[in-house]
Parts: sequence; C-alpha cells; structure tokens
Amino acid sequence: MAPAFDVNSLEFKLPDLGEGLTEAEIVRWLVQVGDVVAVDQPVVEVETAKAMVEVPCPYGGVVTARFGEEGTELPVGSPLLTVAVGAPAETRVPEEPAERALQAAEESSGNVLVGYGTGAAPARRRRVRPTRAASPAPAAASVGRGPQRPSTRGDGPVPVISPLVRKLAREHGVELRALTGSGPDGLIMRADVEAAIEAVARAASAAAAGVAAEVREGVALKAAVHEADEPIRADRAAARRQVEAGQEPTRAGAETRHPLTGIRGLVADKMARSRREIPEATCWVDADATELLAVRAAMNGATNPATTTAVSGRTAERDGQKVSLLALFARITVAALDRFPELNSSVDMEAREVRRFADVHLGFAAQTDRGLVVPVVRHAQARTTASINAELIRLTEAGRSGTLTPGELTGGTFTLNNYGVFGVDGSTPIINHPEAAMLGVGRIVPKPWVHQGELAVRHVVQLSLTFDHRVCDGGTAGGFLRYVADCVEQPAVLLRSV
Repeated sequence: MAPAFDVNSLEFKLPDLGEGLTEAEIVRWLVQVGDVVAVDQPVVEVETAKAMVEVPCPYGGVVTARFGEEGTELPVGSPLLTVAVGAPAETRVPEEPAERALQAAEESSGNVLVGYGTGAAPARRRRVRPTRAASPAPAAASVGRGPQRPSTRGDGPVPVISPLVRKLAREHGVELRALTGSGPDGLIMRADVEAAIEAVARAASAAAAGVAAEVREGVALKAAVHEADEPIRADRAAARRQVEAGQEPTRAGAETRHPLTGIRGLVADKMARSRREIPEATCWVDADATELLAVRAAMNGATNPATTTAVSGRTAERDGQKVSLLALFARITVAALDRFPELNSSVDMEAREVRRFADVHLGFAAQTDRGLVVPVVRHAQARTTASINAELIRLTEAGRSGTLTPGELTGGTFTLNNYGVFGVDGSTPIINHPEAAMLGVGRIVPKPWVHQGELAVRHVVQLSLTFDHRVCDGGTAGGFLRYVADCVEQPAVLLRSV
C-alpha cells in the first residue's frame, strides 16, 4: 500500500513587476497543469506596459491550476497558478532515479524580481502528482498524461509486470504513475496504456484545433484594429462628395474610441501626474554644432578594433562601435550635471525636501513599435564616452525587441530627449516624473550663422531645458544649458572637465 502524503497547495500570485505597474497581460504559458516545476523556473511570460517579462515561480512542485488564458490581463496580486508540494506522512518509499530528479528544491530561491521576493519557503517537501480535479482555468492536456480519472498512487512502486507495457509507455511518453490499472489489484495492463495514448492523441488534436482557432482569432483582431478607422474614412469620403455636389453634409461625422491601456495608458498617467505636480519652466538656445560633428567624425575615423590590444574581447568590440551623436550629448549632459547638481534631483513634498543624487542614472527617450520607452543608463557619471555609447546601443536594441526589463526602465534621475530624429527643431517636453529636468535636442540643420565675424553656413541645433522650478531658479537652469551649448560649439570645453 502506498504511503499517505501530506499535500500542501501553494498559491503563486502575480508579483509587482516594477514601479507604477498595476497589471500585466499573459502572453504565453510556459507550463501546463500537471507539470513539475523547480524553484525559480519561469512559468509564464507576461507583457507589462514597460517590457516583456518571464515570471519565475518561487515554489517547487506540481502545477495543479492555472488562472487566466493567454491574452488575459491580470492585476498585480491576483493568482497566477497553484503548486502542490508534499512530504510522506510516514516512512519514505524508494524512488526511481527519474522521479528523484524531479524533487522540488528544499528552500526559498532568493531570486528576487523587481518589486517582490520569494521569502521563506516551506520545509523540504517532495513532489506529488495532483488528482485530476477540475481547475479554475483548465489547460489543454499535455502530451504524456494518462486518462483523466482519479489516482491515489503516491511514489510507491508502479504496478506493472510486463516489460512490453513499460516500453510502450516509454515510447509514447505515458506517465505510468498517472494511470489506474484495470487488472487485478490495480495492475496496469497493455490496454490501459493504449487507452492513455488514445486519450493523449485526442487531447493533442483538440489543442491543435484550439491553437488554430486562436491564430484565426488573432488575425481577425488585427484586421479589426486595422479597420477601426474605416467608418471615419468612409464618412469623410461621403462628406467630400456632398460638398463637391454643392450640398451640406447631412449628418455628424463618425468617431472611434481607443482604450488607454498598456504602455499608452502608463504614459498618459505619468504625463498627467507630471503636469499636475511639477511647476515646470523651459529655456532654450541655438548652438553651432559644426565642431561637434567634426569631432565625432574624427573619433569614428580613428576607431580601429584591429589595433586594440591587451584588452578583453568585450572592450575591443565596444571600441569598434561608431560613437553616436546621442552618446556625445549624453557625455556632455553628465559633465553639465556635475557642475549643476541641483538638476540631478527630485522633490519629496511629503517631507518637504529636495533629494539630490550622487549617481547620474541617465534616461533617454526611445520610440519603439510598442510606444515611447525611457531606458536608463546607470552610473553614467562613471562611464567613458565609449561605455555610454555601448550601453545606449544595447538598451535601444532591447527596447526595439521588447526585451527591456523593468529594472532597465526605472530609477532614472535625469532624461535626455533627442526629438530631432523626428525632424523637428524644438519642443517643450514634459518632465519624466519624479525627475527634476529634461534636456531636449532638436535636429541639426545647415543655417546661416555668424562665425568668427563672418556670415557662413553652419550646422545649428536647438537645445531646450525643461526644469522643475522647485529645485532651482532660472540662473541655475540657464547656466546648465549655456554650458551644454558651449560644449557643443567648442568640444574642447568638455575636455577640461574629463
């Protein structure tokens, strides 16, 4: 007789994945009901308003339930799945080597996601297989599971005599412990394994049909989104025909509604909060960037990774990258913040304090297919221009692929906004709350400019600084912006401070 088990079912809830995030959408489940999971094994892939994240489970055991289908949006703190862990109540029965390999880890993982920790786990427990009861969000039967009938077998010997039955089960991935035998004293027969194989095949066919239906549904949804503005276009065409015929349009124009969710909703909330709480002001100046462009060309012309010796492979690769204008503006910004640290701060109105930071965690605005994101170059004040350039490239690529982590999108102390890539000269950007300032860089275009007492065509850029008037007055803000402009016009000014 198999030993009794003390089964404990633990509920794993959606953790807080980062600053300001209140919900996440399930993109893909990485486990099925009945699967054995280890401590810190990723169990689900979710998409927040900031990034795509694989969520690890802090418990080891058997998945007994999943909550939410793919595409479902769950609030932080709601159940994700339940895991059954257990230990024998009496003596321990010898395990098969393959079963021992699936034993859950004995303690908490210590692996901490942004915003949550695993805490202390229960005492060492062993994996047990769940009964086939209905779960709140039943998943498609996974390949290798037997027919869905109750089973009370623990980790004792499997009642199989025939090696042929074992071989048949092994070849088709059938878990013998999940079966209830139809032979004498529960002996598992060949017919039981064949029935399990047939049940798995039916479940796989149903799952494939479900996936196909989901794909068709997704295509239809994309088509619906693409055609969401079709009524507006049709209405405009009808109104145009009426006007061309000398008639007044007979009805009011159509409208469509688009929910503020995901990253669009997060941006809307942060911008509205910034405007409500921060008394911002903006100053701007034009600067001659001709010399800065020449310095960049010289730097990239001198870059030759083949001549880099006695350095690591990563350093050689980094030195071989072309330095971007954004990296140069970032380096200038860090030098300016060293001279005007008041702008590397935030305001705590509850304590009525201005928090000034020693480290410069430089955020930069990046437009991606998922919307606007602001990755953060950490400890920018300790980096060289080449290091800043390499980190900008890495974070930009991660942003475009949607793999930025919450930790790479939070904790900034100052933001650099290069809106010149959109072909505009100037802007008065909204401060990235709770920071105190943002430097904006417009496009660099040839313009008539007085240079050394003569009119010449020079490459000119407009710079703007939007700042929180609570942390400094106009003199500090103007001094910061003027120093940035001086470094742009005469890069040698920057060399004196590095």
